[in-house]
Amino acid sequence: MIYINLLPWREQRRAERRKQFYAMLGVAALVGAGLVFGAQAYVNLLIDHQDTRNQMLQTEIRALDRQIARIQELDQQRQAVIDRIEVIQTLQASRPEAVHLFDQMVTTLPEGTFFRELRQEGERIRLVGLAESNARISALMRRFEDSPWLEEPALQIIETRQEGPLQVRDFRLEAEQTRPAANEETEEGAS
Repeated sequence: MIYINLLPWREQRRAERRKQFYAMLGVAALVGAGLVFGAQAYVNLLIDHQDTRNQMLQTEIRALDRQIARIQELDQQRQAVIDRIEVIQTLQASRPEAVHLFDQMVTTLPEGTFFRELRQEGERIRLVGLAESNARISALMRRFEDSPWLEEPALQIIETRQEGPLQVRDFRLEAEQTRPAANEETEEGAS
């Protein structure tokens, strides 16, 4: 006997395949959603970890910035102290120079010459005085040139005036104050 199936088996098979397809599609969607959620959770975890590291770095950077500011402040204080020490050393070194200067003024002053004013601006010395003759002023300039503490005398002005029976010369003279030890060191360095 021949058995004939009159049921629409192709449609059942198609419906069954459709159910399998939708089931597989649902499983794939669930797996895909799970993977997306897992990937997002993993990326968020990495971001949180990096944020934590960044915050730690920012904290350390702020601490280092404070230390750098403190170091710069200490460097400024150190430089201020060094500048003060240099000023003090300069003053200590130049302290006996005033004594030598006045000593040279006395030893270089020829007879018949008088100083009315002595002014020092840095290394430059300005002298205002009077003399009995031009020869006395010339002698003063020669003595300045021969002095180890004075050099480069430059006569600024000579004015002759009558003072009673005497004729006097008012003069203004400038010279450079030197340090003999500094000159010797310069000469030794040039040799």
